[in-house]
Amino acid sequence: MTYLLARRTVTALLLGAALTSAASAQDVMTAAKPGAPEPPLEWIDKSTGHRLVRLSREAGSSSLYFNYNGYTPKGDRLVFSSPNGITVMDLKTRALTKIVEGKVRLLFVGRKTGAVYYEKALTDDPAGPKAVMATDPYTKATRQVARMDRGSLQTLNADETLLAGVAVRTDVPIPPNMMEALPKNPDDVKSADGKELSYAEGREVQLNARLDSRIPMEIFTIDTKTGERKIVHQATDWLNHLQFSPTDPGLLMFCHEGPWHKVDRLWLIRTDKAGDTPVKIHTRTMNMEIAGHEWFSADGKTVWYDLQTPRGEDFWVAGYEIATGKRDWLHVNRNDWSVHFNSSPDGKWFAGDGGDSEMVAHAPDGKWIVLLKPRAIPDVAGIHAPGAEHLTRPGVLDSERLVDMRDHDYRLEPNVTFTPDQKWLVFRSNMHGPSHVYAVEIAKAK
Repeated sequence: MTYLLARRTVTALLLGAALTSAASAQDVMTAAKPGAPEPPLEWIDKSTGHRLVRLSREAGSSSLYFNYNGYTPKGDRLVFSSPNGITVMDLKTRALTKIVEGKVRLLFVGRKTGAVYYEKALTDDPAGPKAVMATDPYTKATRQVARMDRGSLQTLNADETLLAGVAVRTDVPIPPNMMEALPKNPDDVKSADGKELSYAEGREVQLNARLDSRIPMEIFTIDTKTGERKIVHQATDWLNHLQFSPTDPGLLMFCHEGPWHKVDRLWLIRTDKAGDTPVKIHTRTMNMEIAGHEWFSADGKTVWYDLQTPRGEDFWVAGYEIATGKRDWLHVNRNDWSVHFNSSPDGKWFAGDGGDSEMVAHAPDGKWIVLLKPRAIPDVAGIHAPGAEHLTRPGVLDSERLVDMRDHDYRLEPNVTFTPDQKWLVFRSNMHGPSHVYAVEIAKAK
């Protein structure tokens, strides 16, 4: 959930005891206006010299949330949502194939088989039961994987044997959601002593009320062969942002949702070990320190996340090495801070999707898609501090601007991802009005 957004974020984030998903809650898709010109299919960004192409043809199309896999294991197909179905693109020819027709919710692409997983409503009730479907992106062969009567699916494990999601418990009394007693519009929320608040501060009060409601929740898995549902973890914390490791089928990451400066957000747990105790990934060392929008490296060895010390002032992309506990902190300039960061398949590069001036960084010139290259800070003259091997490894992310996003409305998060060949960055944008899927070439145009 994008807690970091301020005024421009839709209030749909705040509704309900749990988000339907980080992706769906943030998607503000826009259709083409009647008579509006078609967005260009290809052009050179005059500000950066990089080539861009529009991949989608239907207005209202959208690539996946930044930590959801949208590529086939062969690296030859990209999958994205269309207004009335799911589209697959051949990354070599850019040929488009609609593999699913109708109103469905695209979930992710399997890392083992390449199957495209999605949800299909079984009734007219949006909160009603859903079928979890899987379609082969090459043959369109389709099967039902499972039925889900409640909760929100958020991730699929590396060998495609388990789905995982979150739900409000049904076996215990559920306390009132205190957020529902507050005004729906954050502009109308006041402080406890009746003072006027900004939109962003009003949202903080709403989020905090939901967190303080202590609504009992659970993380569950669904076996993709048998449909068996198991409980992995229960808590009165606000559970969300589930991600299975891309390489370890039993390792699951999740978050404690809420005001980031209040919660301990990042956690790891094993689903293949009954009663496993969650492991906290980051411990706060100063007031107003925040960490979030976490993701796994492609090799599954590292958890990366947005770290700010304190919030809105000093920015890092931080890494936690799962096997050793070693840490990397890579410094980010204010104008390079992004709603979401991501890392390349080989782990050598990072990318960011930028942010507008109303977001947490309040960057005066932050509306850019950027490529970020790590630069380590070595010991001076080879002289090491005592115990240096146990200290955080510092570095800097040097940036190159790829796309001018000045015309993009950040209520739609771009959610940048690297293509498997690392030659392009894929993102979604409304820079030309309707939302479309775009790609920018990492190498400068000749």
